[in-house]
Amino acid sequence: MYKKIFVCCLLANMHVCAMAQSPEEDVDSTDLFYKHLKLNEVVVTGSTGKTELKSASSAISVLSVTEVRNKAWTNAVDLVADVPGVSQITTGAGISKPVIRGLGYNRVLVVHDGIRQEGQQWGDEHGVEIDGSDVSSVEILRGPASLIYGSDALAGVLKYNAAPVTPSGEIHTNVSGEYQSNNGLWSYSIKNQGNRGGAQWKVIYSDKRAHAYKNAVDGYVPGSQYGERSFTAMVGVGRSWGHSRVTASYYHSTPSIIEGERDPHTGELVWGAEKATTYSKIVPFQQIKHVKVTSDNSIILGSDNLDIVLGYQQNRRQEFEESADEYGLFLKLHTLNCNINYNVGRLTEWKLAVGSSGMYQKSVNCGDEFLIPDYNLIDAGVFGVASRSIGEVDLNGGLRWDIRHFSSKAQEADGVLRFAAISRNFTGVSASVGAVCHPNKHFDVRANVARGFRTPNVSELASNGVHEGTLRYEIGDSKLKPEFSWQGDLGLDYTSRVVMLSLNLFASKIRNYIFARRTGEVIEPGKDTYRYTGGDARLMGGEFSIDCHPIHSVHIGTTVSYVDARQSGVPSDEKYLPMVPAARWLTDAKYEILHDGKIINNVFLSVQCDHNFAQSHYYSSGGTETRTPAYTLLNIMTGADIMSKGKRVALIRFGVNNLTNEVYQNHLNRLKYTDVNVVTGKRGVSNMGRNFVMKVELPIVF
Repeated sequence: MYKKIFVCCLLANMHVCAMAQSPEEDVDSTDLFYKHLKLNEVVVTGSTGKTELKSASSAISVLSVTEVRNKAWTNAVDLVADVPGVSQITTGAGISKPVIRGLGYNRVLVVHDGIRQEGQQWGDEHGVEIDGSDVSSVEILRGPASLIYGSDALAGVLKYNAAPVTPSGEIHTNVSGEYQSNNGLWSYSIKNQGNRGGAQWKVIYSDKRAHAYKNAVDGYVPGSQYGERSFTAMVGVGRSWGHSRVTASYYHSTPSIIEGERDPHTGELVWGAEKATTYSKIVPFQQIKHVKVTSDNSIILGSDNLDIVLGYQQNRRQEFEESADEYGLFLKLHTLNCNINYNVGRLTEWKLAVGSSGMYQKSVNCGDEFLIPDYNLIDAGVFGVASRSIGEVDLNGGLRWDIRHFSSKAQEADGVLRFAAISRNFTGVSASVGAVCHPNKHFDVRANVARGFRTPNVSELASNGVHEGTLRYEIGDSKLKPEFSWQGDLGLDYTSRVVMLSLNLFASKIRNYIFARRTGEVIEPGKDTYRYTGGDARLMGGEFSIDCHPIHSVHIGTTVSYVDARQSGVPSDEKYLPMVPAARWLTDAKYEILHDGKIINNVFLSVQCDHNFAQSHYYSSGGTETRTPAYTLLNIMTGADIMSKGKRVALIRFGVNNLTNEVYQNHLNRLKYTDVNVVTGKRGVSNMGRNFVMKVELPIVF
């Protein structure tokens, strides 16, 4: 059955091309015909400063305003999970971590409000503390070519962009809501922003609640309920000299912890006295509070530009294990950020950008349980990037130098030394050089070589304790060396009025690649023991996509992504790197039923077929990973805009994810490794089953 569905979807498929939109284009929320021809006009900021996408020598994708609105997603990472080369490590429906081309954790840098998001992202079950209501578009940079961010951008960068400032003299109010049937998710958001005489402001309040999700095999999954609440406020001023804005946000999340415990006789998941559809917190659960304040300043100096971004973040993470009134683990992280960039408009024939970034962190344990020690971190880096066009060739390159100091004091627990003192200095040089050739108006050929750098994080260096959220005992290694990578990228793009084709290939070698492996030791009864170790790795793969527009109302395409990640000089059971996604074939078809209607406008129907191949390349040593079978998901989305006097007054979307109610486990689903069902013999918890989604948005412009 699924093979037939897959073939049918392959014959009618579409890959939506990502592009930026002006406010005028945004009124048309679905029409993509000929818009792929404007791809060359997109300006991105995630690589070497502001540049047109056609001139970027590394692989960059952009999710536009339209694509964000037309997706059904549960968190900020889930939003980009079907972008070619991007995957997610999941813990239930509410927690996701980004993976780019097989690399995750601290190798993917998340940027929001102009600074790097710091929220103890080293943890498997630590999600990204970003309110999706404040995301307008996303830039995805694949590869270590981002010199303006430094360490931790080894795999790439996810840059979440807030909605642009409203035009002068206008006030916009937006009310939106969403409901998802599988886990009863409901959410709403209220946004007001305006610009009067150069005085700018924005206020957003959003709330989200979900009970346990379900699938056809496990039923409702205990511990998968979660809640989110956030508030954002921005005030600023914009003048001919530039702008200055201050943004403050508060994010509060309470995800329960999925343990996957099963009845030894029936094999069913164990529930307490709570109802499966309760929205209340169930022990054990986490509580995350993230406060962020940023100051974004841009000064125009003739043809040059000076950008200064300052930020403070506080992340409070608590784990409640036995009682909702008493926490065990409590980590409090303070982070100060400073980014300074000076963009030279034109220096002879070259465009030049220089700058520096700095970060200070202090983490303290405030609870009775310990996983990592108290530590301090100081990070600083300087960079310079340059670009030039010579005829039909665009050249770019740059260099960055970083230094990071990590220190932690010796700490005891119950009279026993738990953490030894650590003091480490890390230095690294990152570099990138690339070129893009435009032989004619249809073809772009790009090549890039980059060197990346990443220091070990606190968990890899110093963890020693039970990590309740992952159900394991983790042990770090204070002698781990920093990771260094060399990566080569080769890309080919073809664009016409009917077809857009894109091929991106890469090969990467990483020295001192760090990962956690299961050892078989028993330190804490009932918990698997994992130790961090390092080795040399090689990754190869790429992404291929075709986007066709044979007629105005039909859009068809397909995308294939693949990564092969291996270690060198190791036994066969350690040959493949852990937590690497399987090959994926994503196909889509979209039909515009009505366009340019007076009352009901932009009516469309889209069908997506998401086929994930079996992952037979896994790290089997010590039972760290197991093989993952192939599966196919069928998703549908339809929608329309309600118009009044030529303006959109309502946006309605309705969709179904996993229409066939497929029972599956994604290879990056951490719940694969929970208890075995004694009845079926199958280990772990499966992903979400069939899910109906409805989204409504009411924009108001004064």
